[in-house]
Amino acid sequence: MGRGRQKAKATRQARDMKYFSPATDLAALERELSAKKPNQDEHDEYAEYAEKYDPYDDGYDEDSSYS
Repeated sequence: MGRGRQKAKATRQARDMKYFSPATDLAALERELSAKKPNQDEHDEYAEYAEKYDPYDDGYDEDSSYS
């Protein structure tokens, strides 16, 4: 006994969650999406490590000539 009450509560909670739609602040969303993107030309603090530990760098330079 009591399972029916528990199931009814779970069903009610699931229905409440399914049809719940919180208020959306569209102005805040617009500000966030239109925010200035960081400049890509800025110094990347990990660039030197990326070059140093590049797993695909085999030391061969396509522009160099081997004589």
